[in-house]
Amino acid sequence: MRFIVLVKNDAKAEAGVLPDEKMLSEMGKFNQELVNAGVMLAGEGLHPSSRGKRVVFSGGGRSVVDGPFAETKELIAGFWLWQVRSMDEALEWVRRCPAPFDGDCSIEIRPVFEADDFGEALTPELRAAEERMRGELAGKG
Repeated sequence: MRFIVLVKNDAKAEAGVLPDEKMLSEMGKFNQELVNAGVMLAGEGLHPSSRGKRVVFSGGGRSVVDGPFAETKELIAGFWLWQVRSMDEALEWVRRCPAPFDGDCSIEIRPVFEADDFGEALTPELRAAEERMRGELAGKG
C-alpha cells in the first residue's frame, strides 16, 4: 500500500526560516533508514506558501490566488510517499521520525488510491491507459 505522509507547516517555516544543521542531519538519517528499508518512494520539503499560488475552480471559471495563505497550521511543509504493508506500519515509521519543528507539530498519514479502489468505474480501457501512463513515468525516472 502507498501512503502520503504530510508534514504540517509551522509559523517559522511559513516565514521562510530554514531548518538548522542538526534537523537536516536527523531528518537525513531518518530518510536513509526509509530508503534502506525500501519504504520511501519520494520525499521533498516545500517552500512557504508566499511563493505559491492557488487555482480556485468555480463553475466553469478559474481564478488564481497568490500566496501567502492564511491557515498556517493547515499548510503542508513537506511530504513523503511511502510503500508499506499497512497504516499500522506507516504509523510505526512516523513514530520514529524526528519532530519536524520545535514545539507542537503534526504529521498526517493518508492512503493513496490504488486502481482497485475505483471498482467498476475504472473500466478495462481506463485501467490500460493508466498502466501505460505509469509505464511512461517509470521510464523517465
